[in-house]
Amino acid sequence: MMNITYRNAILFQLQLVYGISVQLNCQRKRKITFTGRRKVFGLPLEKLPGCCIPEYGVVPCILLEACSFLLERAGTVGLFRQPGSSIRIKALKAKLNLGEGCLSTALPSDVASLLKHFCRELPEPLFPSEVHAALLQAQALPKQDERIAATHLLSCLLPAPNTSLLRYLFTFLSTISQRCAENLMTSSNLAVVFTPCLLAPLNTVEMSEGRLEARVEVLHFFIENPHIFGVVPKAVMDGVEFLNFRPLQDTVPIGIEGGTRTKGHCLKVTPPRTPVMEQVGEKRPSLRRSLGVETFPSVVQFRKYTLYTEEQEDNGMPDETPERTLARGQSTDGCPVLLRVGKLNMTTWKRRRTL
Repeated sequence: MMNITYRNAILFQLQLVYGISVQLNCQRKRKITFTGRRKVFGLPLEKLPGCCIPEYGVVPCILLEACSFLLERAGTVGLFRQPGSSIRIKALKAKLNLGEGCLSTALPSDVASLLKHFCRELPEPLFPSEVHAALLQAQALPKQDERIAATHLLSCLLPAPNTSLLRYLFTFLSTISQRCAENLMTSSNLAVVFTPCLLAPLNTVEMSEGRLEARVEVLHFFIENPHIFGVVPKAVMDGVEFLNFRPLQDTVPIGIEGGTRTKGHCLKVTPPRTPVMEQVGEKRPSLRRSLGVETFPSVVQFRKYTLYTEEQEDNGMPDETPERTLARGQSTDGCPVLLRVGKLNMTTWKRRRTL
């Protein structure tokens, strides 16, 4: 049985519930150009020196240093809106590429512009191009709760380095927006400023006013809700855990006669526990009874097939009625029969008489 990953479950839910199809390129090869000196700008996230923060993951050091500097000056009017000096920014980039610490003496507007330059000059966009169309489709959904849920799910499809950086960046921008009374930069203003850096249009067709507004709405949502960015919803986690749960261990195939194997149509049952198993200390995983019903109400579990007749239905099929376990779609005389599904008896292993 193939394990179901969170990514596969999210892709399936987006397609089934919201009609959004995403084709992720997991085998994309990145072209990396190495130079003799230490670079910071223009390198992939995996090659940048970073610091591991438990709440976010590995975040590039240059981003941590710039955001810490700007948080101390969050009350600056027009932060991120007023551009810095191109000459000073070029000098700062050259020093940072050489490994020199120079942000402590820089101006807030220069560091803010430097941060936007860093996001724009990454060889791969922080939001992969495959996700752009899906994010725009999510903003076109009719209901607000659907737009929020679909956008949240799409944020969970990004690579881990991108997710760590963006979640830290959105948390930082959310903090800046909370002081909008001083700096006059609301979450909407910050979304407009960072759209060309994070969700730039891929071609001229995407430059239409409606599509630009949709991109701004995506960033506005993430700045307002940075705590859920890249966090897999609990319903998806429980569903994946339930589908990957295997209560049948050490199974043996049985058929109609003497346990003969029927190709492609055999059932699996768990043999009873023996003293040998107890001595070895075999542990069986506990069955979470309510998890599957809450997550997937349409899932029906069954373990056996029995002959079904009108007389048994009239009599209520008591436990004393002898039942013959059959393989799927077969009968003793070779004629088609109607099979009845025996539901899983939700009791402990000791009290369960039939599987």
